[in-house]
Amino acid sequence: MAEDHGSSIKNDKLYGDLRDKGMSKEKAARIANAQANDNMHPSEKGGKQPPYEDWTKDDLYARAQEIGIDGRSDMNKDALIEALRNH
Repeated sequence: MAEDHGSSIKNDKLYGDLRDKGMSKEKAARIANAQANDNMHPSEKGGKQPPYEDWTKDDLYARAQEIGIDGRSDMNKDALIEALRNH
């Protein structure tokens, strides 16, 4: 039986597997909870936003600030894109 990760985690086994693969707690929880919700389809393509390469550096910085990426003020556009994708 999978370890109980608390009531906020809807799919404990998937969460544990994702954490074992090195994903952050936040990202593993997001994926595990989306997989457990029949109304969500995380394997399908995401929203309708343009790719990060089309965003301005200021827009990328604002998004990084919004989600709390550390060291963003020292990053160039490519580093911001990588940090956002790996968050």
